[in-house]
Amino acid sequence: MVHLPNAIKEKARAIRLVVFDVDGVLTDGTLSYSASGEEVKHFNVKDGVGIKLLNVFDIDTAIISAKDSAPLAKRAADLGINRFFPGTKEKWPVLANLMDELMVDPSEVCYVGDDVIDLKVMTRVGLAISPADGFWMVRDRADLITEASGGKGVAREVADIVLGSRMPLEEAYIKAMLPEFESLNDAKDK
Repeated sequence: MVHLPNAIKEKARAIRLVVFDVDGVLTDGTLSYSASGEEVKHFNVKDGVGIKLLNVFDIDTAIISAKDSAPLAKRAADLGINRFFPGTKEKWPVLANLMDELMVDPSEVCYVGDDVIDLKVMTRVGLAISPADGFWMVRDRADLITEASGGKGVAREVADIVLGSRMPLEEAYIKAMLPEFESLNDAKDK
């Protein structure tokens, strides 16, 4: 992990909710269709470990995406993300309602987005992050730009930043090495 300025570490330490856009963040933004017209998405398995670790350490996660698809719903379910808002064109009202529900202040929210639709949210939260290949306007307004490009481990890098602001990462990753790690989120949701 890259050395972070103290101001970013302080912002990361305050985070209680991490919200991800999907296309261009959890995927590389490529749209693929099967011969029957079904949408196919490619997700990075490393991101899944990061998202699950955030949840294990009581940092809520959510997906707010302008698009909706069966592969996206499946991935959110596989990761235990039950705060899933697909087909959302106006993201701020959805996030504002979620913050009210969770009793989270905007300063306690990290939002990871890559395109102009994300700017209304990114300018209102405590920590705004763009992937390395995010649209230039988004990168210019982000508090932090990841080393990873969209779909190439952005969520894992974000998890490392948030968790690393609280503890040595080796300590966090001990949980990921446990045989029951894959089922930890399932037990937490019950």
